[in-house]
Amino acid sequence: MKEKKEPVLIANGQGFWGDSILGPIRLLREGPIHYLTLDYLAEVTMSIMQKLKSRNPKAGYATDFIRMLERILPEAMEKGVKIIASAGGVNAQACLEATGEVIKKSGLSGVRVATVTGDDIYADLNRMLDAGVALRNMDTGEPLSAIRERISSANVYLGALPVAEALDKGADVIICGRVTDPSLVLGPMIHEFGWGPEEFDKLAAGTVAGHIVECGAQCTGANYTNWREIDDFALIGYPVIEAHASGEFFVTKHANTGGKVTVETVTSQLIYEMGDPENYYTPDVIADFSSIKLEQSGPDRVRVYGITGKAPTDTLKVSISYLSGYKAVGQLTIAGPDARAKAELCADIIWKRLEYDGVTFPEQNRLVEFLGTNVCHAGIAEAPQEPGEVVLRIGVKDTDREKVNRFGMEIVPLVTSGPPGVTGFAGGRPKATEIISYWPALIDKKEIRPEVYVEEF
Repeated sequence: MKEKKEPVLIANGQGFWGDSILGPIRLLREGPIHYLTLDYLAEVTMSIMQKLKSRNPKAGYATDFIRMLERILPEAMEKGVKIIASAGGVNAQACLEATGEVIKKSGLSGVRVATVTGDDIYADLNRMLDAGVALRNMDTGEPLSAIRERISSANVYLGALPVAEALDKGADVIICGRVTDPSLVLGPMIHEFGWGPEEFDKLAAGTVAGHIVECGAQCTGANYTNWREIDDFALIGYPVIEAHASGEFFVTKHANTGGKVTVETVTSQLIYEMGDPENYYTPDVIADFSSIKLEQSGPDRVRVYGITGKAPTDTLKVSISYLSGYKAVGQLTIAGPDARAKAELCADIIWKRLEYDGVTFPEQNRLVEFLGTNVCHAGIAEAPQEPGEVVLRIGVKDTDREKVNRFGMEIVPLVTSGPPGVTGFAGGRPKATEIISYWPALIDKKEIRPEVYVEEF
């Protein structure tokens, strides 16, 4: 019989694909943990991965995860730490094979690696549409057929139960496709404490815990309004959840690390990406964030309790990406007296030269920003005095790739054919890149079958 441990220590070391590689490394080195979760996927990431897979059947997953494993896997296995990552993208099998190569090169053996899939419905869309699954846009009500030929990815958000199933099957490393961010944390709780699918208050508590740590250091002082109170951003501590079978948990971090864990820093993350606080929908439960109680229970330690939940809906959310045109953005630095006026002139020159050549863009498809002149907080903060230099950021979007590329040819000529002070041209001639738009939809749970596969290396 499996020995139960309490509290269960669940740490999150990656808030997104691109987060600091030091997060997971330090979580392993600087204190005890039982589970290490790594959150890699965002909505647009899935589209990028699908495109990579179309070019290379061995691509389509978070390659940073493999490089991470090369550094941390031996230590994690030595300490008995299980790793759960949403790194599979649209090719969990290829990620599994790459993980197997890391295990072999590391001289390890007996490592059980699981994949959680069933979320990728891209190849099944025609069948579903023909069968009457409309996948209507949750914002506009349009049927998916309106953009069928432009779709680049389609993934269902799976919940925590398949993650718990993989752990039940003895997995040491779990590679997930598109699961909800909190599922990475809730899954181990279900596995360790034996929570049932109708224990909604406990499932809601695990969901809240996952939401608090899903963005990594944002609950330990990063991206925090009172940032001057935070010590040692360079080595800020990544979060650790101390979970209990009752559903109560504590948010903390390893001792002697930067940042801080307070009711305020945790609250700051709780309201991040928040819709209706009384109805936080997930595949496993609807959590009531208004029921959350927070209490400072010691230095860098916040108690979270009192959370309630209710039954989930009969649907799952689908994240669909599609091509909606092309864009190009370029920059010029204009320095010296009257920098703003000269930057405005540069923008006007570009539009007039394009118009002379028969290339026009509607006003709503143009971007003109003068960085250094209160662009980010226009209308909110007081404008600064006349700057000594301005960065002109100018761009367009259109369904015609050639028109967008033609725009890119008119920026650098201003260095020698514009007003004085055009001193810097950044990034080379801008070229048309695809605009990927987001299509949220709902699908009946009966249409989706999560799959858990475990292989030992």
